[in-house]
Amino acid sequence: MITKCYLLDTSIILDDTQNIIFLWQNAQNQLFICDVVIEELDKKKDLQNETGYFAREFFRCINSDNLSKGGSKGDKIATIAKENNDFIQEICFKFENYSIPLFLIYRPRYKLPPQEHSYNDSKLIEIAKDYHLTLLTNDISLKVRTQAQGILAQSLFRDRVENPSDIDFWHSFEVHKDKALTDLTQDENFSKLKQWSLIQIDEMDNTDSALYKTGKKIFGLKVGREFVELNLDEILKTHQPYITPINLEQKMLYALLTHPQNNLTIATGSTGSGKTLVALQAGITLVKNGVVDGIVYMRNTITANDKEAELGYRKGDESQKLGYFMYPLYSAINFTIDKLQESSLAKRIEYRGEVNGIQKQAATEYFIQKHNIEIVDIAHARGISIGNKFVIFDEVQNASNATIKLIGTRIGQGSKIVFLGDWAQIDHPYLSKFRNGALSLLSKALKDDFIAGIQLRQTIRSDVASWFGENF
Repeated sequence: MITKCYLLDTSIILDDTQNIIFLWQNAQNQLFICDVVIEELDKKKDLQNETGYFAREFFRCINSDNLSKGGSKGDKIATIAKENNDFIQEICFKFENYSIPLFLIYRPRYKLPPQEHSYNDSKLIEIAKDYHLTLLTNDISLKVRTQAQGILAQSLFRDRVENPSDIDFWHSFEVHKDKALTDLTQDENFSKLKQWSLIQIDEMDNTDSALYKTGKKIFGLKVGREFVELNLDEILKTHQPYITPINLEQKMLYALLTHPQNNLTIATGSTGSGKTLVALQAGITLVKNGVVDGIVYMRNTITANDKEAELGYRKGDESQKLGYFMYPLYSAINFTIDKLQESSLAKRIEYRGEVNGIQKQAATEYFIQKHNIEIVDIAHARGISIGNKFVIFDEVQNASNATIKLIGTRIGQGSKIVFLGDWAQIDHPYLSKFRNGALSLLSKALKDDFIAGIQLRQTIRSDVASWFGENF
């Protein structure tokens, strides 16, 4: 029995073509699109980014061989179409083992007069109204306009996380100083924790009449079923990274990224929390120790919903174009070089030349080559395999689940990957601070033993930056 009839906006398809499978609900719902959506998808199919990929993927799934002659759209829909001189064609959306009917409504002449602003949105509203369909859109402006006219409109809340700031991977325990830390495995609360949980232990002691904390804290991880103590300062002393993490969160992230059994990590935090800088130091350590052959840096190049933000619209060759978007990496590299140059005359001689945050000049270029750092555009990630590398994927909050899957399935034998991002800083036109790639990974890290997670809540900023962060 059909329960709902949805008219899909372009934003639903460009968010992820697999949304169609999710919405179909094994034939419980009927899905409609109109000529406006086809037109908008056609204009975006040549873009060399995630948006262009989903537009092309949609057309691949409904190629001409998938056009159906019939359909069970119902007498009511057929009657409305006839009254409005519309044409309705059933399209078969084929993906893997799914064959999903989509009903394409083509209206040769719309009732509303042409307008300069939001003309396509107005057409969608007209179709939804005439056919009594629920307009499904992730465009909040379109949703509000539709609802204001008394027409049903909804957004797709797939993978939505209601309270992102509440996600926490830290767990506290109290252990008496006379007991072995291995006894923690007998604790029922500890046994319920997933692998890679972050553990803080407060050492306890007692007098004849009272139990008290000694002030000593022990940190570690749950690995397998065991508690593994981490002497964070000793790890840093042994590894001697160029830049030493300065707070507990940064030290724990570094320990996670360099742990021999951990291959997948999600780390989130706002600007100034040190995500990229710590990840770079961990990657350099892994390269120095021969764990990996090099570092691969990726960053989602979606920065705004305008064509000028697309990589292809920037000046220069591919390397120069990527430079505009790889500033977080260059910033971390240049900060590291500055500290190295301050540390000794030998380093000033080795990292000779000026440092520039955007253009890769002498010292920056030398650093990248010395540490086998490669910058990869995610648009070119399809069809490649990344083996024996430490992969840093930055700005993951601006990536859809499909992009995360794309990158994740490129990871070959011997590689490790860390996803970095700030779930509250969204530039993607179809994502929000309650629903984005960073939150999807954080949610999985809460439950799945394969992925480690951490949220960096401490930021290290200048006084000026802190003032703006607090007052605006």
